[in-house]
Amino acid sequence: MGVLFVKKLFILFLTSIIVLSAAGCTNSSDVENTTSPVSGKKVAYIMQMSSSDIFQTWSQSAQKTAEALGMEYEAFFCEGSDDVWKDTVSKCAAEGYDGLLLSHGGKDYSYTFLTDLKNQYPDLKIVTFDTLFEDSNGETQKIEGVTQFFQQDANLTELLLDYVCNDLYPEKVASSEPVNILKVWVGPGFLSPFDRRQEGYAKYEEQGLIRTVDTIAPSDFSNAESSIAEITTDALEKYSEEEIDAIWCCYDLYANGVYTALTQGGYDIPMVSVDICNADIEKMKSENSPWKACATTNWKYNGEFGIRVLALEMTGEYDKIIDPITGEINDWLEIPGSIVTQDMVLGKEVDVTNLDTVAGKEYSDNSWMPTTDWMQNLLN
Repeated sequence: MGVLFVKKLFILFLTSIIVLSAAGCTNSSDVENTTSPVSGKKVAYIMQMSSSDIFQTWSQSAQKTAEALGMEYEAFFCEGSDDVWKDTVSKCAAEGYDGLLLSHGGKDYSYTFLTDLKNQYPDLKIVTFDTLFEDSNGETQKIEGVTQFFQQDANLTELLLDYVCNDLYPEKVASSEPVNILKVWVGPGFLSPFDRRQEGYAKYEEQGLIRTVDTIAPSDFSNAESSIAEITTDALEKYSEEEIDAIWCCYDLYANGVYTALTQGGYDIPMVSVDICNADIEKMKSENSPWKACATTNWKYNGEFGIRVLALEMTGEYDKIIDPITGEINDWLEIPGSIVTQDMVLGKEVDVTNLDTVAGKEYSDNSWMPTTDWMQNLLN
């Protein structure tokens, strides 16, 4: 009986050690992963425009972030229809989604539409991208509890013009001679990101660093790329190559038409553009390509950023929603951009999903992401 008693004690001792060891090996982040304050929440990304390379990258990143935080995620693309966008937003709200990440709502209706929606669903959390709020008088408005974010559009233009002036034409800058620019831009009020990009352009004009030779825009926005190709061809015939040093494009869709005009016409004039997609990169990599640079944000980060902000709204941590540019708490945020040059992509197997492998370190910097302790433990 004594031997059996000793054996039982030994077994109990071993069992106790195993249990204690298991408890000691449990990672604290594993415990926190099971207690996400937004676990089980339903969120949707609703994009007014059609799907594209960058918006697919956005959505995939947003989904990865949402699911890492324990949320259910759905994406909707509305093919450029304002009515489909509004109907989709209303349907998701009625179906009990907890948060909506809304992209490219029209400034002529978003304020009234979303104000009414928030009144109907006061617990619904909303974050918007590239969506201005204006009332019927055209005055800028805010919606309480709704965070708006944008690309740092003015700076995207400045990055390109800095490249044109200092990398392509340093001798002109050194002699205080302005660089002659053919400007591709749609006039004020057409699209808010274009207006903000114009602010960066105007800064370089005012400083005498550039001179605008001419301003052109598509004549047919339903077929903007081919339209601007024709417009560019007509414009180039009015000037000698010596009169135009470079072409600045406010939007890469238009830039594709400019590229067609330059290459088919055999012109040796460098061009740069805001925004990026896989087609842009391939054209930049083409032999003797005139497309020298794009300025862009990191679209992987854009999707993650939107979901982070939405999650912080859900937990009421508005004091953690920090503008990346100013470092201050705000409901109007801008995401920093960087430049991708032809030299970076030439001869490389690269597209929008792996630009971080060739672009500068600022492209991969995400130190400005809004966060809090529980979120950091879940996402890192």
